[in-house]
Amino acid sequence: MDLVTVAIVAPSVVGLIWSAKEYKAISAVDMDGHEKARGVLAGLEQKLLHPFGDSDRKSLEDIKYIGKLISDGANTFLMQEYKAMLVFIVFFGAFVAGFVGPTSSVAFVVGAITSILAGWIGMKIAVFTNTRTTHECWAPENGVTRGYAVAIRGGCVMGFSLVSLGLLNLFILIKLFIMSGAFADGAGIDWKVLTEALAGYGLGGSSIALFGRVGGGIYTKAADVGADLSGKIDQGLDEDDKRNPACIADNVGDNVGDIAGMGADLFGSFAESTCACLVIAGASGSSGIANDWSAMMFPLLISAGGIVAGVVTMIIVDVFYKVVVIADVEKGLKGILNISTVVVTPIIWLLATWVLPPSFIIAPGIPAVSPLHACAPIWMGLWSGLLIGYTTEYYTSHSYTPVREIASTQAVSAATGIIYGLAVGYLSCIIPIFALASTILVAHSLCGMYGCALAALGMLSTMTMGLTIDAYGPISDNAGGIAEMSELGEDIRKITDALDAAGNTTAAIGKGFAIGSAALVSLALFGAFTVRAEIDRVEVLNPWTFTGLLMGAMLPYWFSAMTMKSVGHAADAMVQECKEQFPKIMKEGKDPDYAKCIGIATDASLREMIMPGVLVMGSPLIAGFCFGKNCTAGLLSGALVSGVQMAISMSNTGGAWDNAKKYIEASGAKGSEQHKNAVTGDTVGDPLKDTSGPALNILVKLSAIISLVFGGVIAQTSNEVGGPYWLAVPTAATTTTTTTAW
Repeated sequence: MDLVTVAIVAPSVVGLIWSAKEYKAISAVDMDGHEKARGVLAGLEQKLLHPFGDSDRKSLEDIKYIGKLISDGANTFLMQEYKAMLVFIVFFGAFVAGFVGPTSSVAFVVGAITSILAGWIGMKIAVFTNTRTTHECWAPENGVTRGYAVAIRGGCVMGFSLVSLGLLNLFILIKLFIMSGAFADGAGIDWKVLTEALAGYGLGGSSIALFGRVGGGIYTKAADVGADLSGKIDQGLDEDDKRNPACIADNVGDNVGDIAGMGADLFGSFAESTCACLVIAGASGSSGIANDWSAMMFPLLISAGGIVAGVVTMIIVDVFYKVVVIADVEKGLKGILNISTVVVTPIIWLLATWVLPPSFIIAPGIPAVSPLHACAPIWMGLWSGLLIGYTTEYYTSHSYTPVREIASTQAVSAATGIIYGLAVGYLSCIIPIFALASTILVAHSLCGMYGCALAALGMLSTMTMGLTIDAYGPISDNAGGIAEMSELGEDIRKITDALDAAGNTTAAIGKGFAIGSAALVSLALFGAFTVRAEIDRVEVLNPWTFTGLLMGAMLPYWFSAMTMKSVGHAADAMVQECKEQFPKIMKEGKDPDYAKCIGIATDASLREMIMPGVLVMGSPLIAGFCFGKNCTAGLLSGALVSGVQMAISMSNTGGAWDNAKKYIEASGAKGSEQHKNAVTGDTVGDPLKDTSGPALNILVKLSAIISLVFGGVIAQTSNEVGGPYWLAVPTAATTTTTTTAW
C-alpha cells in the first residue's frame, strides 16, 4: 500500500473511530435524574439541599417520553422520505446508465446511498443526544459545562462520520474503477474518462441533498410556523408548551431539516468539489498531472487533512476555550472554528509540497502551476469561509447592532421590523460577495478552474468542525424544548436557552459556509462542464448564451416561490388541525394528538418536494438537449450569480428576525406588543432561513453537476457553434461574426 493511500484511508478510519468514541461517551450518560447527586443515596444535609421527589421523577419520565416522541417522529419522516428517494435512485440511475454510461450510474448510486447514510447517522445521533443534553443541564452542579459537552459530542459524531464516510467511499470507488480495467488505455489509466464517470458520485450526493433540504425544510417550517401561529399568537403559549399539538412536530423538524438536510447538503458540496477537481485535473493531459497518481489524489488528501485537523482541534480546544459559565458557550463554539482553521492551514502546505510536482500545466493558456500556486486558492477559500461566517454572525446575532435595531423598530409595528429586516439581509450580501469574488479572481488567475475547485475544497476543509457546531444547534434547541415540556424550571431553561442561543449563531454561520462553498463549487463544476462539453469560451453576446443567462437568473425566484408556497400550504393545514384540537385541550383537558401534526408535516413535505426537484434537475437537461451547450452555459452562470445572493439575503434576513425575537424575550418583554410583532417577523422569516434560502445553494450546485455528468451528451446534441441541433449553422458566406449565429 503506497503512502498516499495510507494518508487518505488512515484519517478516514481515525475519523470513524473518533465518532465511535464520542458516541460511547454520550451513551455513558446515566439517565437517572441525578438521584445520587440530589441526595437520594447521600447524607441528610445533602438530601435537604437537593431533594429528589415525585416531581423530579415525573420530569425524568417526561424527558424520556418526549425524547421518544421526537425520535419516533423523525424516524417516521426519514423512512417515508428515503422510500421515495430509493425509487428516484433506481429510475434516475437507469436514466444515467442509458444516456451517460453504467460506470457513471454506479458512481451516482454510491453517492446517493452515502448521502442517505450520512443524513441518517446525523439524525439518529441528534435525537439520541437531545434528551441527554437536557438531562446534563439539569445537573445540580456544572449544568452548563455538562450540557455543552454532550451536545458538542453529538455534533462531533455527525461531523466526523459524514466526512470520513464520504472520503472513504469515494476513494474505494476510485480504486474499484481502476481495478476493473474499464478505464485503461495503452499508456495506463485514462484519467479523463475515469474522472468524468466519477462525477456521478457528486450527482448522487447532491440529488439526495436537494430532497433532504427541500423536504426537510418544508417539514420543519410547516411545523414551526403552524406552532407559532396557533400556539404563540392565538393562544399566547410559550414556544414549547406541551399543550401545543404542533410542538413535537416542530422539534422533529429541527432534526430532519437542520441535521439530515444540512448533512446531505455539505456532503454534496464535498463530493462535487472533489469530483470537479478530479475532472479538470484528469483533462490536463501528459503536461499536467493526469498520469501522476499522487498529484491526482491531492483533492482527497485535502479532506483527509481536514479530518486530522478536526481531531487535533477537539483535543486542544478546551485548553483555550473552556466552557464553565453561560458566557463561555458562544466563545467555545467559535473557538472550534478558529482553531481548526489555523491548524489546517499548514497541513495544506505540507500536502501540496509532498504530492504536487514542482511545476505543471493544468490547462491551456494558464501559466505553469507550482505547489504554492495551488495552496493560495485553498487558503483563500479557507479564510474567506471564516470571514463569511463572522459576517453572517454580525448580521444575525443579537449581540450586534443590526438585530438590535430590528428589535427597536418592532416596538413600532411588525411592518417596520419586516422592512428593516429585509434591508439587513440585503446588506449582509456585500462582504461575502467581495470575499468570494476575491477568492475566485486569485484562484482563477493562478490555476484556472482547477484553482476555483481547490478554493471550494479549502472552504470545506474544516467541514468536520463546521458540521459539529452546526449539528450542535438543533441538539441544544431540542434540549430546550424538552426541558420546557418536562417542566424542569426556569433555572434549567436558562441554561438550555443559552445553549440554544449560541446554537442559533453557529447555525447561521453554518448556512453562510454552505452558501459560500456552493458558489465556489458551482463555479468549479461549471468549469468542469466546459471541459467536458468542449466549450472554449462562453460569450455573453451569443444569443443562446444570453437567453440561458436570463432563464438561469430567473430559476432561483421560481424555485423560492414554489418552496415558500409549499410551506404556506402545509402551515395552513397545521394551523387548522391545531385550532380543532385546542378547545378540547384547553377546556376539556384532553391530551394533544401529536401524531396527527407529525403526519400533516410528513405528507406535505413529501408531496411538495417533487416539483422543486423536477425544476432543478430538468432545467439544465432541457436547456442542453433542446437549445444547445451555449444555452446551458448561460443557464448555469445566471443561476449561480442570482442564486447565491438570494440565498445569502434570505437566510440572513430570517436569522436576524429570529434573533430579534429572542433578544426581546431575553429583555423580559415576552407577551408585549413588541414581542408579538417580533413573532410575526420570525414567522415570515422561517421559510426564508430554513427552507428556501439554504435550498438555493443546492439549486446552483445540482444544476451544474447534472450539466457536468451529461456534458458529453449535451455536446453531441448541439450544433457546430454550440446552438440547438435542430438549427442549421449559417454558412461562412452569410456569417459575419460568431456571436450572431443562432
